[in-house]
Amino acid sequence: MTTILIGHEAALGHDMGEGHPERPDRLRAVAAALSGDAFAALRRLEAPEATREALGRVHPERYVEALLSARPGAGQLLRIDADTAIGPGTAEAALRGAGGAVLAVDEVLSGRAENAFSAMRPPGHHAERATAMGFCFFNSAAVAARHARAAHGAGRVAILDWDVHHGNGTQAIFWDDPDVMYCSTHQMPLFPGTGARSERGDHDTIVNAPLRAGDGSEVFRSALDDLILPRIAAFGPDLVIVSAGFDAHRRDPLGAIELDEADFAWATRRVMDQTGGRLVSLLEGGYDLQGLGRSVTAHVAALMGKG
Repeated sequence: MTTILIGHEAALGHDMGEGHPERPDRLRAVAAALSGDAFAALRRLEAPEATREALGRVHPERYVEALLSARPGAGQLLRIDADTAIGPGTAEAALRGAGGAVLAVDEVLSGRAENAFSAMRPPGHHAERATAMGFCFFNSAAVAARHARAAHGAGRVAILDWDVHHGNGTQAIFWDDPDVMYCSTHQMPLFPGTGARSERGDHDTIVNAPLRAGDGSEVFRSALDDLILPRIAAFGPDLVIVSAGFDAHRRDPLGAIELDEADFAWATRRVMDQTGGRLVSLLEGGYDLQGLGRSVTAHVAALMGKG
């Protein structure tokens, strides 16, 4: 089984200030977790910058150019909201984050790999069409889905998001799109406040399975097996994209869901069983470095058929 790992050192250059949970050390933890002999067979590729064409399928040109032209000087931050800021390295990191997602789609849908994991930051699933928020600037999962359809002729794409926070941006982008299904497990109530079961989209292609604080493995696995995976199967996608946030891990400071790395390995295997192993996975959240490292280890091992 060929699994591709996509990354780029530019993702370390995005820094929103001392004490911010979405910090460069997250990627250092991921790199350390995937450095052992068990992961020697990974094909490792560098994330390119996303093209304006790829970004423009999701985000308006004016929004893209405003983000990319906002380049504060060394040691400075341009504050977007209380949680989200642009630093000197943000533009390139965000461009390559979306570009890594596009490359992952290209490798999988061309048949050069069975699956791919893009270990890039900043995350993307809170970014709406023309709004950066929740640590996110470009919605990489949405860019990947639109690229799969436009460049590879994928008829339908499903996005499975198991980040502890609901992907309000992804949901909003595909609310009225009959060809992209968005499915999410997430803690509720919690930022950003969206993701109720009643939110179903114009074509019933939005599937939300909110979890409560303190829920653990049994509830999470039931949500996937009983609700989300049957809906994805009935939808019949040509590609599944996973918004792989690991902040539902019990160690994470930003959530209160009691999962551990074994749950992420299980979820990965379950999705692969349904897709024949072909999927694209994109790093979203995960803010406890130990929990993140363990979860990524379990997730990528499962992608490689080892977990």
